[in-house]
Amino acid sequence: MAHRRLNWRDVGLSIVPGELARQRPAMPLTPVRKSRRGGVRVREMAMASLARRRAAEAALLHSSHMYHEAKSSFAHHGVKFSNLEVDLPAMMAQKDKAVSGLTKGIEGLFKKNKVEYVKGFGKLVSPSEVSVDLVDGGSTIVKGKNIIVATGSDVKSLPGVTIDEKKIVSSTGALALTEIPKKLVVIGAGYIGLEMGSVWNRLGSEVTVVEFAPDIVPSMDGEIRKQFQRMLEKQKFKFMLKTKVVGVDTSGSGVKLTVEPAAGGEQTVIEADVVLVSAGRVPYTAGIGLDAIGVETDKGGRVLVDNRFMTNVKGVYAIGDAIPGPMLAHKAEEDGVACVEFIAGKEGHVDYDTVPGVVYTHPEVASVGKTEEQVKASGVAYQVGKFPLLANSRAKAIDDAEGMVKFLCSCWDIIKHDICAVFHKLYSLNGCGFQKLNEAFVTLLPKRPDAASIADYRPISLIHLIAKLVAKVLSLRLAP
Repeated sequence: MAHRRLNWRDVGLSIVPGELARQRPAMPLTPVRKSRRGGVRVREMAMASLARRRAAEAALLHSSHMYHEAKSSFAHHGVKFSNLEVDLPAMMAQKDKAVSGLTKGIEGLFKKNKVEYVKGFGKLVSPSEVSVDLVDGGSTIVKGKNIIVATGSDVKSLPGVTIDEKKIVSSTGALALTEIPKKLVVIGAGYIGLEMGSVWNRLGSEVTVVEFAPDIVPSMDGEIRKQFQRMLEKQKFKFMLKTKVVGVDTSGSGVKLTVEPAAGGEQTVIEADVVLVSAGRVPYTAGIGLDAIGVETDKGGRVLVDNRFMTNVKGVYAIGDAIPGPMLAHKAEEDGVACVEFIAGKEGHVDYDTVPGVVYTHPEVASVGKTEEQVKASGVAYQVGKFPLLANSRAKAIDDAEGMVKFLCSCWDIIKHDICAVFHKLYSLNGCGFQKLNEAFVTLLPKRPDAASIADYRPISLIHLIAKLVAKVLSLRLAP
């Protein structure tokens, strides 16, 4: 299909990801951003890898890890010093500098790509108009032939638990504490709760995690999840699983949290200086005019879209956390690029099986594709390859050998999806530590090319594994 250049204001965007502006086809864009929020992507925990990581949290995770290493590991490596202390204001200043740099970078990206940038709170008033209450006062109407709702997500509230960002905080408040809490209770054992718990645990807080589910990070592979929990417990995390919060008292100097078993039972009171609420996130779609123009949402507030990201209202699209699917930055970026390609008359595509997920604790836990539980439930025949980092020479040499590499493979699935898909899936690992996986070893090499008879294994590098899989697929595809 011939590339069609759209007219001015053909596309209006609400909180557009920077990646979308960079990769857009030749179309004018008008992002409308709620300034105080700045988008979860930048202001709270921006981006996902290196230059695009969740900036504020990534900065504190790194700074706190440096302090923890100095306190607990340096002497073991022959590095000794005295009077080690945390300068929290300096640490927070470094975090703010990192976030500011990334924020300016995105604004620079808009300018470079000639993207008009409107700061204010946007609200749909028709399928082609957004009313904006400007940050500097006043209001304006932004018109567009196509509008993309990319408003992200907000903290999921809990009944009876009011976030004041002082004693009871969201991830935003946890990133801006002015003192190190002696006792921190985290409600929710997901990605954000464990990452923020790690920051303050390293800096000296006693961290207790309360989780309603029977496991931490329920979306994670079961075997990896159990090993991950053991590692965190070695770091003095305390877990109260299958537990629910039934009451909060902030009348004193701290917080008293009343909890009980998820199935009901005897209540317990936990005292803390600060409570972090991280029991999940919800789409930020309320109050932006979706109802006024008839856009359909589900019970959770997620905007319902077709396979081209269009809502039931022609010309109105939605992506990222605003629609069903994993609330991950990688996914939102791919949604955005594919959506604009569809609008431009091209064919966009997102493979949700290759969206990586990373918990930025130490050690980091990264995954891409389906868990073993999901593969079992699908009924697909598969083989498991895994290797403990304890047996990796480099990991042993640097005294950082906790963890393992696990690889699930179905040879028939590889053949069915073609060799190009194999490379696509494997190289999707670059968002979650492909080089780290390559430094480790995987045990998944059949001695015979018959997928039904894979039984013998020997350790190989991941790159070697890729080469062998490619050769295996080619031999089977080309066999008479």
